[in-house]
Amino acid sequence: MVYNVTANETQPTIWSHINGSPEEILDRYCVSELAKGWPVYRDASEWNHYRDCFTEDAYVFTTWSGGMTIDDFIQTSIAGRARGDFIMHRENGTLVDLNSATNRAVAKMKATITQRFNVDGIEYDVECDSRFIMWCLKTISASGAPAWKIQYYKVIYEKDKICPVDGSTVPMFEWSELDRYPYAYRYLGASQARLGHEIKLDLPTLTNEEMHKMYEAMDLWLNGKDIEQTLGIDRG
Repeated sequence: MVYNVTANETQPTIWSHINGSPEEILDRYCVSELAKGWPVYRDASEWNHYRDCFTEDAYVFTTWSGGMTIDDFIQTSIAGRARGDFIMHRENGTLVDLNSATNRAVAKMKATITQRFNVDGIEYDVECDSRFIMWCLKTISASGAPAWKIQYYKVIYEKDKICPVDGSTVPMFEWSELDRYPYAYRYLGASQARLGHEIKLDLPTLTNEEMHKMYEAMDLWLNGKDIEQTLGIDRG
């Protein structure tokens, strides 16, 4: 099987993403700083700081939680952490597309999801390379100052692997177990399912239509359009 990111252009529209006016550079910096709240605050259980990164009605997607409001996601994360779920993140670089005319931006964070598992006494990590996409909005804070917030969060999953903690030992997975999940997050999905999570099977990867919907949603958002239907959000 050939598995790779498409060689074709994925985002024909060029927004303010490098250089520009001091105001544009400052806004992009603020959005980039905002996006770092996901790996820094969530990994440390700084829930108040983490919640402050999002709008009141923000909506997020992950493999194990599906899609839910940010408040439900935080409560689910707290419950999972209390049960022993050990999920961390490494930021590998973030760039921002900005449209000052609509006060909207999209943060694109290269990130690695890492989760520690213990199966039958064998400790191992699963690492999943991904792109965290955050649709951000410039709002007004309680003090009256401008403030960037995250409205939506969804991940493009690229590829994953098992990493032995002791350097050599990993659990065995039957191919029938792995084949239930998309190639991009099959080890992560299979391992999380062993913990009892219901794993979404239609999340964006390098080769499915959902990735192209993500890029469609980026342009729609920056143009000031509603994107909940494009992202597959059902608030019912």
